[in-house]
Amino acid sequence: MNPTPTPEPTALLVVAHPRTDSLTAEMARRAQARLEGSGFVVDVLDLYAEGFDPRLGPEDEPDWADREKEYSAEVQAHMRRVAAAEVLVVVFPLWWFGPPAILKGWIDRVWNHGFAYGRSRPRLAGKRMLWLTGVSYTEADFLSLGWDRTVTHTLRTGISEYCGITEAAVHFVYDSLHADEPALKAADEAVGALLDRP
Repeated sequence: MNPTPTPEPTALLVVAHPRTDSLTAEMARRAQARLEGSGFVVDVLDLYAEGFDPRLGPEDEPDWADREKEYSAEVQAHMRRVAAAEVLVVVFPLWWFGPPAILKGWIDRVWNHGFAYGRSRPRLAGKRMLWLTGVSYTEADFLSLGWDRTVTHTLRTGISEYCGITEAAVHFVYDSLHADEPALKAADEAVGALLDRP
């Protein structure tokens, strides 16, 4: 008898940039290659290419009295993709010191009450997550202004950890308008570090 094959692990790679020739898109391609090279099946969720609507309507508004609320079909499909992934990598530019509207709207609609939070045993617990973002500031300027702490606290603590994902990291690619190969290699290594965690 042949043993049952172990299913390959799945990673969800979320991309939030309108241009396919952007630094964000290049970081995403390299992250995909790194994930696939580590044996992951990669589900690429390009929010712009898929036409995701970031606007939160009544059908996806949280119902604090009902954590079993049935959200829209579009949101349920995205929830299934998040739930299926062992690793989540989100690649985006930092605009106005936060994620682009399309990514913020994805969090608002998909990481919703009853699914991502609101339960005593979080459904997303045990996943690993990396927020990979390009920043136009130099590292020295960004750190001197304290934005690294603010953005990291929002993403890692305010979203990932709040939703039960304790293995979460934020990696900044600084001076993104002039990013070179060493900066991209450091981003690759951040993906590798996420995968190397037990």
